[in-house]
Amino acid sequence: MGAAVAALGSLLALILGVSRTTLAMARDRHLPHALAAVHPRFKVPHRAELLVGAVVAVLAATADMRGAIGFSSFGVLVYYAVANASAWTLDPDEGRPARVIPVAGLLGCLVLTFALPVPSVVWGAVVLTVGATAYGARTALSSCREP
Repeated sequence: MGAAVAALGSLLALILGVSRTTLAMARDRHLPHALAAVHPRFKVPHRAELLVGAVVAVLAATADMRGAIGFSSFGVLVYYAVANASAWTLDPDEGRPARVIPVAGLLGCLVLTFALPVPSVVWGAVVLTVGATAYGARTALSSCREP
């Protein structure tokens, strides 16, 4: 029972985080701009939250939850690995932590990532590769169109 409540709490927090990431990507035109809408009264990214909630509901109804949690864990750990690698590039006047902290964080994320079930790592890597390829193709096409 405790594990179910913890998983639900984590899922709800991820939904909010992913919806705000969706909002930011829509504002930068990496996703449809309609998802960049912020509710006038409640000041939340309501369209992004509805979309992310719908995707999560479909996955919860159709997918194996262990696989979905593993895939989600892969995504979160890769996200934090990127954040730790980015912290390495900060200058000391930008608030860079001691170099050992981002290195330890990056290594910890990588160790935990590859401790996940193999299907979660494989599917996560496939999704990241498809996304990176689509982004690269879109960037290349848009640079060809500019004079």
